[in-house]
Amino acid sequence: AGRGEQRLDRLLTSHATGIPLMLLLLAGVLWLTITGANYPSQLLSDGLFWVQDRLSDLFAYLNAPAWLHGALVLGVYRVLAWVVSVMLPPMAIFFPLFTLLEDCGLLPRIAFQLDGLFRRAGAHGKQALTLCMGFGCNAAGVTACRIIDSPRERLIAILTNNFVPCNGRFPTILLLTAVFLSAGRPWMSGITLFVVIGLSVGMTLLVSFFLSRTVLRGMPSAFVLELPPFRRPQIGQVLVRSLLDRTIFVLGRAMTAAAPAGVVIWLLQRIPVGDGTLLTQIAMFLEPLGGLMGLSGPILMAFLLGLPANEIVLPILLMFYSQSGMLVEGGSQTGAMLAANGWTWTTAVCAILFSLNHFPCATTLLTIRKETGSRKWTAISFLLPTIIGICLCAAVHGFFCLFGLA
Repeated sequence: AGRGEQRLDRLLTSHATGIPLMLLLLAGVLWLTITGANYPSQLLSDGLFWVQDRLSDLFAYLNAPAWLHGALVLGVYRVLAWVVSVMLPPMAIFFPLFTLLEDCGLLPRIAFQLDGLFRRAGAHGKQALTLCMGFGCNAAGVTACRIIDSPRERLIAILTNNFVPCNGRFPTILLLTAVFLSAGRPWMSGITLFVVIGLSVGMTLLVSFFLSRTVLRGMPSAFVLELPPFRRPQIGQVLVRSLLDRTIFVLGRAMTAAAPAGVVIWLLQRIPVGDGTLLTQIAMFLEPLGGLMGLSGPILMAFLLGLPANEIVLPILLMFYSQSGMLVEGGSQTGAMLAANGWTWTTAVCAILFSLNHFPCATTLLTIRKETGSRKWTAISFLLPTIIGICLCAAVHGFFCLFGLA
């Protein structure tokens, strides 16, 4: 058994074999998370929206005022249903898998492989682990930065964790990819997803390098990593630890942030301003900036109103396009609705780029405030990816226009 472990260690810690195996392992975890969550997510969504219909029946039976039904059921409950149905299944798959890798001794070996890359970027080797956690949930990734002892390198890891897409952003990215970039070519979805993940990791390293050479200048700390022996994971403990300590904790924070958003969105759609509503006025105000970025006012408005939880960005946009005044589910008509409102494949590319590079959700911002104890660093964590996203989208849109692709 000892010789077998040594052989496995050599495979996983050698650059020739370790990096490809590590990429395959992480790709497998992400694939299981994304594809495995689709069916339970749909079931959960169907169940929660069935409950919404029953709540509507109850409000009608009680002769409750229309505004109360709208605010509580079509506002608060509907947003919470979206957040739970989109966030819970992927987290319930990702966190146990991640904890299993941690428990059996594979995660320290992944950190060992990525240590050199992160050290060259002026960051800490353990940031590789917090980055992986960010794919499940950025708030959880920020909390995981506690494993980094150096305050400077911990702050770099916290500020850059948002550059990797979390579960809340994957549905938007996957849907836009399926509708505009890989229609009729399913293999393109896999390539696009690989490019998206590669781009997000590259941006994390680039921004880490920038921060470590400017506002967070300093020498990288020594990273002595003791590789623990391989061991059989304690399945029961792993499930309890990952589901209760991570999944439920993060979901609870997301729901706390999302509930008030439901009321705000419902109100904005009903407050009359000029010829339209406050929602349409916000969209019109953001139109010039949206146009510069290859997007539009309504798209930017959806991102802004999606601050409480990334998973509600697309439903808000579809709600605006349908003018129904409530969040709508994205089904087979989504592509047709987006195309009818001026979306092209270039719009989809810019929307995916901005989805990757924009402000963290409210849950992550609250977590950053708690972890750093600083309003300044929380504000920087909001502004840094947003400014990068605006510049990146404007540059890509400008390139498309220059070559007549827009």
